[in-house]
Amino acid sequence: MAIKGSLNSNFRKVLAVCPPPALKQTQPGTLLSQKKYTLSGSWAAQKARERQKEERIKTGVKLTGFFQVMDHKTGWEGMEPIKRTELVDVDGIPLLKNTADNWQRLWAFKARPDDLLICTYPKAGTTWIQEIVSMIQHRGDPQKCDQAPIHQRIPFIDLFPPKPFPHGLDEAEVMPSPRTLKSHLPVPLLPPSFWEQNCKIIYVARNAKDNAVSYFHFHRMNKGMPEPGNWDEFLENFLMGKIAWGSWFDHVRGWWEAKERYQILYLFYEDMKEQQEKDRKYNSGSQMDPAREIRKVAQFLGLQLPDQVVNQIVQHTMFENMKVNPMTNYSSIPSFIFDQTVSTFMRKGTVGDWKEHFTAAQSEWFDDACLRLLGDSSLVFRTEL
Repeated sequence: MAIKGSLNSNFRKVLAVCPPPALKQTQPGTLLSQKKYTLSGSWAAQKARERQKEERIKTGVKLTGFFQVMDHKTGWEGMEPIKRTELVDVDGIPLLKNTADNWQRLWAFKARPDDLLICTYPKAGTTWIQEIVSMIQHRGDPQKCDQAPIHQRIPFIDLFPPKPFPHGLDEAEVMPSPRTLKSHLPVPLLPPSFWEQNCKIIYVARNAKDNAVSYFHFHRMNKGMPEPGNWDEFLENFLMGKIAWGSWFDHVRGWWEAKERYQILYLFYEDMKEQQEKDRKYNSGSQMDPAREIRKVAQFLGLQLPDQVVNQIVQHTMFENMKVNPMTNYSSIPSFIFDQTVSTFMRKGTVGDWKEHFTAAQSEWFDDACLRLLGDSSLVFRTEL
């Protein structure tokens, strides 16, 4: 099934026309704080941060991943309690409270011309594309990728975990160039230096139905996310954009339009998955051309890879391999943060799992809302292969 369309700013009117079927009028699973943030910054505070950064570099202090410096089996000295967070409105877009509290600093982030930014809506294949990019950069050598977990190799600049964990922004600021960075920010909230430096950006979009299901389960297992409520409540919040990083519709449309003006490679999760399935058949004797999407990424990065290297990347980034790889499956994160007994970080990695969650009425309501919210765009999403 294809969902085609464009951004509709009058979101609440659409929901009024397409009310959720058989859903109780319950309080949303997450509440937005009344506190709001603007995009201006403090010059004095910025100068102070620059001096701190220079001091860290001068004294040779290197921030390391927090799971290298602490033993989660014996305790976390100085650890702030992990609790379900609230959302805070930043220029009309809900963000995690810790991100909003550090907003001025994030907005003032200084991108470099050779930075590569990987951006997605949450749970749209972020870790998958990160590992593909990392393998391409290391010319298909898995040993180089296995030297550190993915969250250390590619800092998440808009994540501000509780103390004593270092922030992704801290790690990014002391990284040597060229840097590869991760973000879930929508176009309006991306620090302006990325546009000013015309950085290369890789964006991955996933169909809204599967994205909603995956994001729901991520909320369930991640103790640092807002309370998701039940599936019905979460689905309603998803459609209303009342979840962290805002509306899926605004997100995918904003980046789709930005690619016309900037160096943005826009990929679709379903294309990547389809090609992966074709690669399986190819390796079994089919005549299908393997690794199309991997070659597309490599070309965007200005690299030409031999077939042997491409095939190594294909095998290394198969979902079943990444799910058991401690460098990509986030198994190093302690269970009081990521409770993988509730749901694994890498859960299924399929297209069409939404059918196990949506009722027929919910599916019809969701499709109608998608068509109304994405009505005039050239964007097309597939919800099954």
